[in-house]
Amino acid sequence: MGSLLRRSFYSSAYGIARCQKNNLIVRRLQQTHAALSSINETHEPPRNNNVVPIFRNAIKFGDKTALRDLQGYYTYRGLFLSSRQFAGELSNILKEGQQERIAFLMPNDARYVIVQWACWMSGQIGSKVVITTTEFAPLLEPIASKCNCRLIVLDNALRLLAMKPLPRLANNRDTDVEYFDESSETPLKDEFYNDSDAMFVYTSGTTGTPKAVVLTHKNLQSQMNALISAWKWTDKDIVLHTLPLNHIHGIVNVLMCPLYIGARCVMLPKFETSSVWAQLLAVNLQNPERVNVFMAVPTIYMMLIQEYEQLFSKNPKIREYVHTVCKITGHRLLERYGMTETGMVLSNPLEGQRIPGTVGTPLPGVQVRITGPSSTPEVLVQGSSSGSKVVGKEAKIPVSGDLQVKGESLFREYFNKPEATAKEFTSDKWFKTGDTAMYDGNVYSILGRSSVDIIKTGGYKVSALQVETVILGHPDIIDCAVVGLPDITWGQKVAAVAVTREGSEILLHQIREFAKKSLPDYAVPTVLKIVDKIPKNNLGKVNKPNLLAAVFPNNKI
Repeated sequence: MGSLLRRSFYSSAYGIARCQKNNLIVRRLQQTHAALSSINETHEPPRNNNVVPIFRNAIKFGDKTALRDLQGYYTYRGLFLSSRQFAGELSNILKEGQQERIAFLMPNDARYVIVQWACWMSGQIGSKVVITTTEFAPLLEPIASKCNCRLIVLDNALRLLAMKPLPRLANNRDTDVEYFDESSETPLKDEFYNDSDAMFVYTSGTTGTPKAVVLTHKNLQSQMNALISAWKWTDKDIVLHTLPLNHIHGIVNVLMCPLYIGARCVMLPKFETSSVWAQLLAVNLQNPERVNVFMAVPTIYMMLIQEYEQLFSKNPKIREYVHTVCKITGHRLLERYGMTETGMVLSNPLEGQRIPGTVGTPLPGVQVRITGPSSTPEVLVQGSSSGSKVVGKEAKIPVSGDLQVKGESLFREYFNKPEATAKEFTSDKWFKTGDTAMYDGNVYSILGRSSVDIIKTGGYKVSALQVETVILGHPDIIDCAVVGLPDITWGQKVAAVAVTREGSEILLHQIREFAKKSLPDYAVPTVLKIVDKIPKNNLGKVNKPNLLAAVFPNNKI
Protein backbone atom coordinates (compact mmCIF):
# COMPACT_ATOMS: atom_id res chain seq x y z
CA MET A 1 0.00 0.00 0.00
CA GLY A 2 1.02 3.60 -0.44
CA SER A 3 -0.43 7.05 -0.26
CA LEU A 4 -1.00 10.16 -2.30
CA LEU A 5 -1.01 13.67 -0.89
CA ARG A 6 -2.69 16.30 -3.05
CA ARG A 7 -3.07 19.95 -2.19
CA SER A 8 -6.58 21.25 -2.41
CA PHE A 9 -5.70 24.33 -4.49
CA TYR A 10 -5.45 22.90 -7.41
CA SER A 11 26.90 -1.69 -26.63
CA SER A 12 27.90 -6.80 -28.93
CA ALA A 13 25.69 -9.14 -26.93
CA TYR A 14 26.10 -6.68 -24.15
CA GLY A 15 27.08 -3.08 -24.63
CA ILE A 16 27.07 0.27 -23.03
CA ALA A 17 25.59 3.35 -24.58
CA ARG A 18 26.90 6.07 -22.35
CA CYS A 19 27.02 9.82 -22.17
CA GLN A 20 30.11 11.83 -23.19
CA LYS A 21 31.56 14.89 -21.49
CA ASN A 22 29.93 14.12 -18.13
CA ASN A 23 26.33 14.58 -19.22
CA LEU A 24 25.68 14.53 -22.94
CA ILE A 25 21.95 14.09 -22.57
CA VAL A 26 21.56 17.16 -20.38
CA ARG A 27 23.69 19.17 -22.80
CA ARG A 28 21.59 17.92 -25.70
CA LEU A 29 18.45 19.12 -23.99
CA GLN A 30 19.94 22.54 -23.42
CA GLN A 31 21.06 22.79 -27.05
CA THR A 32 17.69 21.60 -28.30
CA HIS A 33 15.77 24.05 -26.19
CA ALA A 34 17.96 26.95 -27.35
CA ALA A 35 18.03 26.00 -31.02
CA LEU A 36 14.42 25.11 -31.71
CA SER A 37 11.58 27.56 -31.49
CA SER A 38 8.79 25.38 -32.83
CA ILE A 39 7.87 21.78 -33.53
CA ASN A 40 5.59 20.23 -36.12
CA GLU A 41 2.63 18.89 -34.14
CA THR A 42 0.56 17.79 -37.14
CA HIS A 43 0.92 14.10 -36.37
CA GLU A 44 -1.72 11.59 -37.37
CA PRO A 45 -4.19 11.01 -34.54
CA PRO A 46 -4.43 7.40 -33.35
CA ARG A 47 -7.29 5.22 -34.45
CA ASN A 48 -9.92 4.23 -31.97
CA ASN A 49 -8.73 1.65 -29.46
CA ASN A 50 -5.09 2.14 -30.40
CA VAL A 51 -2.54 2.44 -27.64
CA VAL A 52 -0.94 5.88 -27.61
CA PRO A 53 2.59 5.55 -26.18
CA ILE A 54 3.51 8.16 -23.61
CA PHE A 55 6.15 9.86 -25.75
CA ARG A 56 3.57 10.54 -28.49
CA ASN A 57 1.56 12.68 -26.10
CA ALA A 58 4.66 14.80 -25.46
CA ILE A 59 4.44 16.26 -28.97
CA LYS A 60 1.25 18.17 -28.26
CA PHE A 61 2.61 19.71 -25.06
CA GLY A 62 5.55 21.34 -26.91
CA ASP A 63 7.40 23.98 -24.92
CA LYS A 64 5.54 23.34 -21.69
CA THR A 65 7.82 22.35 -18.82
CA ALA A 66 7.66 18.59 -18.29
CA LEU A 67 10.30 18.01 -15.67
CA ARG A 68 12.61 19.74 -13.25
CA ASP A 69 15.64 18.09 -11.63
CA LEU A 70 18.87 19.29 -10.06
CA GLN A 71 20.28 20.11 -13.52
CA GLY A 72 17.43 22.37 -14.58
CA TYR A 73 14.16 22.50 -16.49
CA TYR A 74 13.12 20.28 -19.43
CA THR A 75 10.32 20.84 -21.92
CA TYR A 76 8.21 18.11 -23.48
CA ARG A 77 9.75 19.07 -26.82
CA GLY A 78 13.26 18.65 -25.42
CA LEU A 79 12.51 15.26 -23.88
CA PHE A 80 10.88 14.02 -27.09
CA LEU A 81 13.68 15.12 -29.42
CA SER A 82 16.48 13.93 -27.16
CA SER A 83 14.75 10.56 -26.76
CA ARG A 84 14.30 10.23 -30.50
CA GLN A 85 17.95 11.00 -31.13
CA PHE A 86 19.05 8.43 -28.55
CA ALA A 87 16.61 5.94 -30.08
CA GLY A 88 18.57 6.27 -33.32
CA GLU A 89 21.76 5.43 -31.47
CA LEU A 90 20.16 2.35 -29.95
CA SER A 91 18.95 1.24 -33.38
CA ASN A 92 22.45 1.63 -34.80
CA ILE A 93 23.82 -0.61 -32.07
CA LEU A 94 21.14 -3.30 -32.30
CA LYS A 95 20.89 -3.27 -36.13
CA GLU A 96 17.91 -5.40 -37.17
CA GLY A 97 16.72 -6.37 -33.70
CA GLN A 98 13.09 -5.87 -32.69
CA GLN A 99 11.50 -6.27 -29.28
CA GLU A 100 14.99 -6.77 -27.89
CA ARG A 101 15.52 -6.43 -24.16
CA ILE A 102 17.46 -3.46 -22.84
CA ALA A 103 18.55 -2.96 -19.25
CA PHE A 104 19.28 0.55 -18.12
CA LEU A 105 20.49 2.17 -14.95
CA MET A 106 19.79 5.86 -14.72
CA PRO A 107 19.53 8.22 -11.76
CA ASN A 108 16.27 9.85 -10.75
CA ASP A 109 16.37 12.67 -13.27
CA ALA A 110 15.64 13.51 -16.91
CA ARG A 111 18.08 10.89 -18.18
CA TYR A 112 15.80 8.12 -16.97
CA VAL A 113 12.88 9.47 -19.01
CA ILE A 114 15.02 9.98 -22.12
CA VAL A 115 16.37 6.42 -22.09
CA GLN A 116 12.96 4.93 -21.31
CA TRP A 117 11.27 6.81 -24.15
CA ALA A 118 14.17 6.08 -26.53
CA CYS A 119 13.75 2.35 -25.92
CA TRP A 120 10.07 2.57 -26.72
CA MET A 121 10.29 4.75 -29.84
CA SER A 122 13.24 2.94 -31.44
CA GLY A 123 12.31 1.31 -34.72
CA GLN A 124 14.49 -1.77 -34.52
CA ILE A 125 14.56 -2.67 -30.88
CA GLY A 126 10.87 -2.46 -30.14
CA SER A 127 9.89 -1.95 -26.57
CA LYS A 128 10.85 -4.78 -24.26
CA VAL A 129 12.79 -3.10 -21.47
CA VAL A 130 14.26 -4.23 -18.17
CA ILE A 131 13.77 -1.45 -15.64
CA THR A 132 16.40 -1.23 -12.95
CA THR A 133 17.95 1.70 -11.14
CA THR A 134 21.10 1.80 -9.04
CA GLU A 135 21.42 -1.91 -8.21
CA PHE A 136 24.43 -2.79 -10.32
CA ALA A 137 27.79 -4.56 -9.80
CA PRO A 138 26.92 -8.07 -8.47
CA LEU A 139 23.20 -7.73 -9.26
CA LEU A 140 23.14 -6.18 -12.72
CA GLU A 141 24.80 -8.95 -14.71
CA PRO A 142 22.69 -11.84 -13.29
CA ILE A 143 19.49 -9.86 -13.84
CA ALA A 144 20.48 -8.94 -17.38
CA SER A 145 21.53 -12.52 -18.15
CA LYS A 146 18.26 -14.03 -16.95
CA CYS A 147 16.32 -11.68 -19.21
CA ASN A 148 18.58 -12.27 -22.22
CA CYS A 149 19.42 -8.58 -22.50
CA ARG A 150 21.05 -7.44 -25.72
CA LEU A 151 22.15 -4.09 -24.36
CA ILE A 152 22.86 -2.35 -21.08
CA VAL A 153 22.73 1.43 -20.88
CA LEU A 154 24.62 3.01 -18.01
CA ASP A 155 25.15 6.53 -16.79
CA ASN A 156 28.83 7.44 -16.32
CA ALA A 157 28.42 8.28 -12.65
CA LEU A 158 26.73 4.93 -11.95
CA ARG A 159 29.33 2.97 -13.91
CA LEU A 160 32.15 4.51 -11.90
CA LEU A 161 30.53 3.38 -8.66
CA ALA A 162 30.80 -0.31 -9.60
CA MET A 163 33.27 -2.24 -7.46
CA LYS A 164 34.77 -3.90 -10.53
CA PRO A 165 34.08 -3.93 -14.28
CA LEU A 166 31.45 -6.37 -15.44
CA PRO A 167 33.34 -8.76 -17.75
CA ARG A 168 30.70 -8.96 -20.45
CA LEU A 169 29.92 -5.26 -20.53
CA ALA A 170 32.51 -4.43 -23.17
CA ASN A 171 32.82 -2.41 -26.37
CA ASN A 172 31.94 0.90 -24.81
CA ARG A 173 30.32 3.24 -27.27
CA ASP A 174 30.48 7.02 -27.09
CA THR A 175 27.82 8.99 -28.88
CA ASP A 176 28.02 12.68 -29.57
CA VAL A 177 25.34 13.72 -32.02
CA GLU A 178 24.63 17.43 -32.25
CA TYR A 179 21.92 17.56 -34.92
CA PHE A 180 18.18 17.50 -34.35
CA ASP A 181 15.57 17.95 -37.05
CA GLU A 182 12.13 19.29 -36.31
CA SER A 183 10.07 16.34 -37.49
CA SER A 184 7.85 14.69 -34.93
CA GLU A 185 7.93 11.34 -36.73
CA THR A 186 9.15 8.14 -35.07
CA PRO A 187 9.75 4.86 -36.94
CA LEU A 188 6.83 2.98 -35.41
CA LYS A 189 3.14 3.68 -35.84
CA ASP A 190 0.81 3.51 -32.86
CA GLU A 191 -0.57 0.15 -34.04
CA PHE A 192 2.77 -1.45 -33.14
CA TYR A 193 2.17 -0.74 -29.47
CA ASN A 194 -1.25 -2.39 -29.25
CA ASP A 195 0.17 -5.79 -28.34
CA SER A 196 3.89 -5.21 -27.80
CA ASP A 197 5.80 -5.58 -24.55
CA ALA A 198 6.91 -2.38 -22.85
CA MET A 199 9.01 -3.25 -19.82
CA PHE A 200 9.99 -5.74 -17.17
CA VAL A 201 9.53 -4.75 -13.54
CA TYR A 202 10.81 -7.05 -10.84
CA THR A 203 8.69 -8.05 -7.87
CA SER A 204 10.04 -6.89 -4.52
CA GLY A 205 11.17 -10.36 -3.38
CA THR A 206 9.85 -9.99 0.16
CA THR A 207 8.07 -13.36 -0.02
CA GLY A 208 10.29 -15.21 -2.51
CA THR A 209 12.74 -14.86 -5.38
CA PRO A 210 12.04 -11.71 -7.45
CA LYS A 211 10.29 -12.43 -10.75
CA ALA A 212 10.38 -10.33 -13.92
CA VAL A 213 6.84 -9.11 -14.56
CA VAL A 214 6.20 -8.44 -18.26
CA LEU A 215 4.01 -5.39 -18.82
CA THR A 216 2.70 -4.37 -22.24
CA HIS A 217 2.04 -0.87 -23.51
CA LYS A 218 -1.66 -1.67 -23.26
CA ASN A 219 -1.22 -2.62 -19.59
CA LEU A 220 0.54 0.67 -18.90
CA GLN A 221 -2.03 2.76 -20.73
CA SER A 222 -4.85 1.06 -18.83
CA GLN A 223 -3.09 1.77 -15.53
CA MET A 224 -2.49 5.42 -16.40
CA ASN A 225 -6.03 5.99 -17.65
CA ALA A 226 -7.47 4.53 -14.46
CA LEU A 227 -5.36 6.75 -12.20
CA ILE A 228 -5.84 9.89 -14.28
CA SER A 229 -9.59 9.37 -14.05
CA ALA A 230 -9.79 8.41 -10.39
CA TRP A 231 -7.27 10.92 -9.07
CA LYS A 232 -8.29 13.68 -11.50
CA TRP A 233 -4.85 14.44 -12.84
CA THR A 234 -4.67 17.68 -14.86
CA ASP A 235 -1.95 19.37 -16.88
CA LYS A 236 -1.70 21.98 -14.13
CA ASP A 237 -0.50 19.48 -11.50
CA ILE A 238 3.07 19.51 -10.19
CA VAL A 239 4.14 16.23 -8.56
CA LEU A 240 7.17 15.69 -6.33
CA HIS A 241 9.07 12.46 -7.16
CA THR A 242 11.39 10.92 -4.55
CA LEU A 243 10.68 7.20 -5.07
CA PRO A 244 13.01 4.55 -6.53
CA LEU A 245 12.46 3.91 -10.23
CA ASN A 246 12.26 0.12 -10.10
CA HIS A 247 8.67 -0.31 -9.01
CA ILE A 248 5.20 0.52 -10.33
CA HIS A 249 4.70 3.21 -7.69
CA GLY A 250 7.72 5.22 -8.81
CA ILE A 251 7.52 4.44 -12.53
CA VAL A 252 3.81 4.63 -13.35
CA ASN A 253 2.02 6.46 -10.56
CA VAL A 254 4.45 9.31 -10.00
CA LEU A 255 6.34 9.62 -13.31
CA MET A 256 4.37 8.30 -16.26
CA CYS A 257 0.95 9.59 -15.19
CA PRO A 258 1.96 13.27 -14.99
CA LEU A 259 3.99 13.10 -18.22
CA TYR A 260 1.10 11.37 -20.01
CA ILE A 261 -1.36 14.12 -19.09
CA GLY A 262 0.97 17.10 -19.60
CA ALA A 263 1.67 17.88 -15.95
CA ARG A 264 5.06 18.64 -14.40
CA CYS A 265 7.31 16.30 -12.42
CA VAL A 266 9.89 17.57 -9.93
CA MET A 267 12.51 14.83 -9.50
CA LEU A 268 14.87 14.60 -6.55
CA PRO A 269 17.84 12.22 -6.85
CA LYS A 270 16.85 10.43 -3.64
CA PHE A 271 14.66 10.85 -0.61
CA GLU A 272 15.97 13.26 2.02
CA THR A 273 13.63 14.69 4.62
CA SER A 274 15.02 18.22 4.41
CA SER A 275 14.75 18.33 0.61
CA VAL A 276 11.18 17.04 0.62
CA TRP A 277 10.06 19.49 3.28
CA ALA A 278 11.71 22.32 1.30
CA GLN A 279 9.69 21.35 -1.78
CA LEU A 280 6.41 20.82 0.06
CA LEU A 281 6.80 24.15 1.85
CA ALA A 282 7.92 25.88 -1.38
CA VAL A 283 11.09 27.24 0.21
CA ASN A 284 12.70 29.71 -2.26
CA LEU A 285 10.11 28.82 -4.91
CA GLN A 286 7.56 30.98 -6.66
CA ASN A 287 3.94 29.96 -6.10
CA PRO A 288 3.35 28.77 -9.71
CA GLU A 289 6.14 26.21 -9.18
CA ARG A 290 4.81 24.87 -5.89
CA VAL A 291 4.23 21.13 -5.66
CA ASN A 292 0.60 20.12 -5.23
CA VAL A 293 0.87 16.30 -5.49
CA PHE A 294 3.10 14.03 -3.40
CA MET A 295 3.12 10.23 -3.26
CA ALA A 296 5.16 8.05 -0.91
CA VAL A 297 5.26 4.85 1.11
CA PRO A 298 4.52 4.79 4.87
CA THR A 299 8.23 4.72 5.77
CA ILE A 300 8.75 8.07 4.05
CA TYR A 301 5.82 9.67 5.85
CA MET A 302 7.11 8.37 9.16
CA MET A 303 10.56 9.88 8.51
CA LEU A 304 9.01 13.22 7.56
CA ILE A 305 6.94 13.18 10.73
CA GLN A 306 10.00 12.36 12.86
CA GLU A 307 11.90 15.35 11.47
CA TYR A 308 8.92 17.61 12.05
CA GLU A 309 8.54 16.40 15.61
CA GLN A 310 12.23 16.91 16.35
CA LEU A 311 11.78 20.54 15.37
CA PHE A 312 8.38 21.34 16.83
CA SER A 313 7.17 18.69 19.26
CA LYS A 314 9.02 16.69 21.91
CA ASN A 315 6.02 14.76 23.18
CA PRO A 316 3.64 13.95 20.32
CA LYS A 317 0.32 12.40 21.25
CA ILE A 318 -0.51 11.01 17.82
CA ARG A 319 1.69 8.44 16.12
CA GLU A 320 -0.51 7.01 13.41
CA TYR A 321 1.05 8.53 10.33
CA VAL A 322 -2.18 9.13 8.39
CA HIS A 323 -3.62 11.32 11.14
CA THR A 324 -0.27 12.92 11.88
CA VAL A 325 0.36 13.99 8.28
CA CYS A 326 -3.09 15.56 8.21
CA LYS A 327 -2.43 17.33 11.49
CA ILE A 328 0.90 18.72 10.26
CA THR A 329 0.00 19.64 6.68
CA GLY A 330 -3.76 20.08 6.73
CA HIS A 331 -4.08 17.57 3.88
CA ARG A 332 -5.55 14.07 4.01
CA LEU A 333 -3.53 11.15 2.69
CA LEU A 334 -5.18 9.15 -0.06
CA GLU A 335 -4.46 5.47 0.59
CA ARG A 336 -4.55 2.99 -2.28
CA TYR A 337 -3.56 -0.60 -3.11
CA GLY A 338 -1.70 -2.16 -6.02
CA MET A 339 1.21 -4.39 -6.94
CA THR A 340 3.75 -4.94 -9.72
CA GLU A 341 1.59 -7.47 -11.57
CA THR A 342 -1.59 -5.40 -11.52
CA GLY A 343 -0.79 -1.73 -11.23
CA MET A 344 -3.14 0.13 -8.93
CA VAL A 345 -6.32 -1.78 -8.10
CA LEU A 346 -8.15 -0.08 -5.23
CA SER A 347 -8.17 3.56 -4.19
CA ASN A 348 -9.85 5.92 -1.81
CA PRO A 349 -11.67 8.78 -3.57
CA LEU A 350 -9.95 12.05 -4.36
CA GLU A 351 -13.11 13.78 -3.22
CA GLY A 352 -15.33 12.44 -0.48
CA GLN A 353 -14.80 10.38 2.65
CA ARG A 354 -11.52 8.53 3.18
CA ILE A 355 -11.29 6.07 6.04
CA PRO A 356 -7.72 5.69 7.38
CA GLY A 357 -6.48 2.14 7.08
CA THR A 358 -8.75 1.29 4.15
CA VAL A 359 -7.96 1.30 0.42
CA GLY A 360 -11.32 2.38 -0.96
CA THR A 361 -13.00 0.80 -3.96
CA PRO A 362 -11.97 -0.62 -7.38
CA LEU A 363 -10.44 1.78 -9.91
CA PRO A 364 -11.95 2.20 -13.39
CA GLY A 365 -11.31 -0.78 -15.65
CA VAL A 366 -10.52 -3.13 -12.76
CA GLN A 367 -12.61 -5.99 -11.38
CA VAL A 368 -11.96 -7.54 -7.98
CA ARG A 369 -13.35 -10.42 -6.01
CA ILE A 370 -12.79 -11.99 -2.62
CA THR A 371 -12.84 -15.76 -2.42
CA GLY A 372 -12.83 -18.29 0.37
CA PRO A 373 -9.91 -20.59 1.27
CA SER A 374 -8.24 -22.46 -1.58
CA SER A 375 -9.86 -25.70 -0.40
CA THR A 376 -13.30 -24.17 -1.03
CA PRO A 377 -12.76 -21.19 -3.38
CA GLU A 378 -16.29 -19.83 -3.26
CA VAL A 379 -16.65 -16.25 -4.53
CA LEU A 380 -17.74 -14.18 -1.55
CA VAL A 381 -17.55 -10.60 -2.86
CA GLN A 382 -17.42 -9.22 -6.39
CA GLY A 383 -16.79 -5.59 -7.33
CA SER A 384 -15.85 -2.98 -9.92
CA SER A 385 -15.83 0.80 -10.14
CA SER A 386 -19.63 0.59 -10.51
CA GLY A 387 -20.01 -1.03 -7.10
CA SER A 388 -19.41 -4.15 -5.02
CA LYS A 389 -21.74 -6.75 -3.59
CA VAL A 390 -21.63 -9.79 -1.36
CA VAL A 391 -22.46 -12.88 -3.43
CA GLY A 392 -21.46 -15.69 -1.06
CA LYS A 393 -24.47 -17.69 0.07
CA GLU A 394 -23.57 -17.58 3.74
CA ALA A 395 -21.16 -14.64 3.71
CA LYS A 396 -21.78 -11.97 6.30
CA ILE A 397 -20.33 -8.47 6.42
CA PRO A 398 -17.47 -7.90 7.06
CA VAL A 399 -16.22 -10.48 4.57
CA SER A 400 -12.54 -11.46 4.34
CA GLY A 401 -10.67 -13.82 2.07
CA ASP A 402 -8.23 -14.06 -0.82
CA LEU A 403 -8.18 -11.05 -3.15
CA GLN A 404 -8.26 -11.71 -6.90
CA VAL A 405 -8.08 -9.18 -9.77
CA LYS A 406 -9.01 -8.96 -13.45
CA GLY A 407 -8.56 -6.23 -16.09
CA GLU A 408 -6.48 -4.86 -18.96
CA SER A 409 -3.95 -3.43 -16.52
CA LEU A 410 -2.76 -6.93 -15.53
CA PHE A 411 0.68 -8.10 -16.62
CA ARG A 412 1.21 -10.48 -19.55
CA GLU A 413 3.49 -13.02 -17.84
CA TYR A 414 6.50 -13.71 -15.64
CA PHE A 415 9.37 -13.76 -18.13
CA ASN A 416 10.49 -17.31 -18.98
CA LYS A 417 8.36 -18.72 -16.15
CA PRO A 418 5.23 -20.23 -17.77
CA GLU A 419 4.52 -22.53 -14.83
CA ALA A 420 4.83 -19.71 -12.28
CA THR A 421 2.56 -17.55 -14.46
CA ALA A 422 -0.10 -20.24 -14.77
CA LYS A 423 0.02 -20.92 -11.04
CA GLU A 424 -0.94 -17.33 -10.22
CA PHE A 425 -4.14 -17.38 -12.31
CA THR A 426 -7.38 -19.21 -11.69
CA SER A 427 -9.02 -21.36 -14.37
CA ASP A 428 -11.29 -18.42 -15.24
CA LYS A 429 -8.31 -16.02 -15.66
CA TRP A 430 -8.42 -14.11 -12.35
CA PHE A 431 -5.03 -13.15 -10.91
CA LYS A 432 -4.39 -14.36 -7.37
CA THR A 433 -2.75 -11.46 -5.55
CA GLY A 434 -1.66 -13.50 -2.53
CA ASP A 435 -3.17 -10.85 -0.26
CA THR A 436 -6.02 -11.18 2.19
CA ALA A 437 -8.63 -8.45 1.90
CA MET A 438 -11.74 -7.48 3.83
CA TYR A 439 -14.93 -5.83 2.53
CA ASP A 440 -17.15 -4.09 5.07
CA GLY A 441 -20.07 -3.28 2.79
CA ASN A 442 -18.62 0.01 1.60
CA VAL A 443 -14.83 -0.14 1.24
CA TYR A 444 -11.99 -2.64 1.12
CA SER A 445 -9.08 -3.11 3.54
CA ILE A 446 -5.90 -5.11 3.02
CA LEU A 447 -5.13 -7.38 5.94
CA GLY A 448 -1.72 -8.38 4.54
CA ARG A 449 0.12 -11.03 2.55
CA SER A 450 -1.64 -14.31 3.15
CA SER A 451 1.71 -16.09 3.53
CA VAL A 452 3.40 -13.76 6.05
CA ASP A 453 0.97 -11.14 7.35
CA ILE A 454 -1.90 -13.40 8.39
CA ILE A 455 -1.01 -14.95 11.74
CA LYS A 456 -2.98 -18.02 12.79
CA THR A 457 -3.11 -18.22 16.56
CA GLY A 458 -5.43 -20.34 18.68
CA GLY A 459 -7.93 -20.74 15.83
CA TYR A 460 -8.04 -17.02 15.06
CA LYS A 461 -6.63 -15.14 12.08
CA VAL A 462 -4.77 -11.95 12.98
CA SER A 463 -3.73 -9.23 10.54
CA ALA A 464 -0.11 -8.30 11.28
CA LEU A 465 -0.69 -4.98 9.51
CA GLN A 466 -3.53 -4.04 11.84
CA VAL A 467 -1.45 -4.90 14.91
CA GLU A 468 1.45 -2.85 13.53
CA THR A 469 -0.82 0.16 13.03
CA VAL A 470 -1.99 0.01 16.63
CA ILE A 471 1.51 -0.37 18.10
CA LEU A 472 2.79 2.53 15.99
CA GLY A 473 0.25 4.65 17.84
CA HIS A 474 2.31 4.32 21.02
CA PRO A 475 4.25 7.56 21.64
CA ASP A 476 7.53 5.72 22.36
CA ILE A 477 7.47 3.44 19.28
CA ILE A 478 8.91 4.80 16.03
CA ASP A 479 8.90 1.59 13.94
CA CYS A 480 7.37 -1.84 14.24
CA ALA A 481 6.96 -5.15 12.40
CA VAL A 482 4.70 -7.97 13.59
CA VAL A 483 5.43 -11.60 12.73
CA GLY A 484 4.01 -15.01 13.54
CA LEU A 485 6.33 -16.98 15.81
CA PRO A 486 5.81 -20.78 15.53
CA ASP A 487 4.38 -22.25 18.72
CA ILE A 488 3.36 -25.82 19.58
CA THR A 489 0.33 -24.80 21.62
CA TRP A 490 -1.06 -21.85 19.69
CA GLY A 491 0.18 -22.58 16.18
CA GLN A 492 1.72 -19.13 16.09
CA LYS A 493 2.31 -16.38 18.61
CA VAL A 494 1.86 -12.71 17.77
CA ALA A 495 5.38 -11.28 18.08
CA ALA A 496 6.22 -7.59 17.80
CA VAL A 497 9.66 -6.34 16.73
CA ALA A 498 9.93 -2.66 17.59
CA VAL A 499 12.25 0.35 17.52
CA THR A 500 11.79 2.78 20.40
CA ARG A 501 12.28 6.49 20.57
CA GLU A 502 15.79 7.46 21.72
CA GLY A 503 16.01 7.46 25.51
CA SER A 504 12.79 5.47 25.94
CA GLU A 505 12.37 2.05 27.50
CA ILE A 506 9.29 -0.04 27.01
CA LEU A 507 8.29 -3.47 28.32
CA LEU A 508 5.94 -6.13 26.98
CA HIS A 509 3.23 -5.50 29.56
CA GLN A 510 3.15 -1.82 28.59
CA ILE A 511 2.68 -2.67 24.92
CA ARG A 512 -0.02 -5.19 25.80
CA GLU A 513 -1.93 -2.71 27.93
CA PHE A 514 -1.74 -0.14 25.15
CA ALA A 515 -2.78 -2.60 22.41
CA LYS A 516 -5.74 -3.98 24.38
CA LYS A 517 -7.45 -0.61 23.97
CA SER A 518 -7.82 -1.28 20.23
CA LEU A 519 -7.35 -5.01 19.67
CA PRO A 520 -9.09 -8.21 20.82
CA ASP A 521 -7.10 -10.24 23.33
CA TYR A 522 -6.05 -12.90 20.80
CA ALA A 523 -4.42 -10.23 18.57
CA VAL A 524 -2.40 -8.56 21.33
CA PRO A 525 1.33 -9.38 21.06
CA THR A 526 2.64 -11.94 23.54
CA VAL A 527 6.27 -11.48 22.49
CA LEU A 528 8.24 -8.24 22.20
CA LYS A 529 11.76 -7.72 20.85
CA ILE A 530 13.37 -4.27 20.86
CA VAL A 531 15.91 -3.68 18.07
CA ASP A 532 17.95 -0.72 16.87
CA LYS A 533 16.61 -0.90 13.32
CA ILE A 534 14.21 -2.94 11.21
CA PRO A 535 15.84 -3.76 7.83
CA LYS A 536 13.83 -2.68 4.79
CA ASN A 537 14.37 -2.72 1.04
CA ASN A 538 14.40 0.44 -1.07
CA LEU A 539 10.62 0.31 -1.32
CA GLY A 540 10.30 0.48 2.44
CA LYS A 541 9.17 -3.15 2.69
CA VAL A 542 10.20 -5.64 5.36
CA ASN A 543 11.22 -9.16 4.38
CA LYS A 544 9.46 -10.86 7.28
CA PRO A 545 10.88 -14.38 6.82
CA ASN A 546 14.37 -12.86 7.00
CA LEU A 547 13.42 -10.71 9.98
CA LEU A 548 11.98 -13.72 11.80
CA ALA A 549 15.18 -15.69 11.23
CA ALA A 550 17.41 -12.80 12.33
CA VAL A 551 15.52 -11.74 15.45
CA PHE A 552 14.37 -15.20 16.56
CA PRO A 553 17.18 -17.60 15.50
CA ASN A 554 15.80 -21.12 15.09
CA ASN A 555 12.48 -19.68 16.25
CA LYS A 556 13.63 -19.71 19.85
CA ILE A 557 12.41 -16.97 22.16
